[in-house]
Amino acid sequence: MIRAAVLGAGAWGTAFAKVLAEAGAEVTILARRASVAEAIRTTRVNEVALPGVRLPERVTATDALDEAIDGAQLVAVAVPSQTLRGNLGDWAGSFAPDCTLVSLMKGIELGTTKRMSQVIVETAHIDPSRVVVVSGPNLAPEIAGEQPAATVVAGIDADRAQFVQRAIALPYLRPYTSEDVVGCEMGGAVKNVIALAYGMASAMGMGDNTKASLITRGLAETARLGAALGADPLTFAGLAGLGDLVATCSSPLSRNRTFGEHLGRGESLESAQASTRQTAEGVKSCLAIRDLARAHGVEMPITEQVERVCHEGIDPRVAVKLLMQREMKPE
Repeated sequence: MIRAAVLGAGAWGTAFAKVLAEAGAEVTILARRASVAEAIRTTRVNEVALPGVRLPERVTATDALDEAIDGAQLVAVAVPSQTLRGNLGDWAGSFAPDCTLVSLMKGIELGTTKRMSQVIVETAHIDPSRVVVVSGPNLAPEIAGEQPAATVVAGIDADRAQFVQRAIALPYLRPYTSEDVVGCEMGGAVKNVIALAYGMASAMGMGDNTKASLITRGLAETARLGAALGADPLTFAGLAGLGDLVATCSSPLSRNRTFGEHLGRGESLESAQASTRQTAEGVKSCLAIRDLARAHGVEMPITEQVERVCHEGIDPRVAVKLLMQREMKPE
């Protein structure tokens, strides 16, 4: 039987722990707050992150790192992307020598413009072959509710990717493997930014033509940047690209779409943050993605305008006008 740990007790971390346990693993969730860990142990529910979802008996929780990772062959990391380096700075050196680290995060680090797997490798001082990325349309409440879904497990070590694939395969979750870590991570990060734009457009009353255009041109931006970084362009036509983008843009469960809706109604960044009370990864990642694109000479007009709305305070309607006034060119 696999012994697994999930570092982070948010919605996706909790749902992933449920998946691992239902696929046969013994799982310990590391919660930042002792009260959350205690509630999971005593009620089998993480009411803060996934209200009403009962966790299997094979899931337990703690607020002590050593207890969480003791003997774990698989360690999934599910913390906000901009806190990853700080957390791993505290955790590095505690992992078992050959455990597989699974990144559940979708973002680009501010300042360094590094992908989450790169931050894990650098901060935990491990070989890149030990890191596996899970990406795709992973709306936590739907997966926790056992609605049929598919996902991608990407790693440069095929054996480790297949190990994680087997560890999460269930009648309601079909995992596919991939060797394109870069493409899967870029698809997961940029889609959050495009979903912010989609949410703004929805709140402003724009129709399906607008929304379809945002998804399509947003995917083009993602693929351009991914290709510049060495990703396989075909990845962006799959689950970690188009699949994740459609789910994140179209679902009311999406934090980034919901955050964008608040901005589209004219709220400030601070007001939108107070209203949602959740982490919308695209808000911070748009800065890092913009910097990454500029460093590689890649045009990302939607990302540029989302960054300006979020961090420079321009009106979303002005951002739309600027997008529509760009120079004509072939698709």
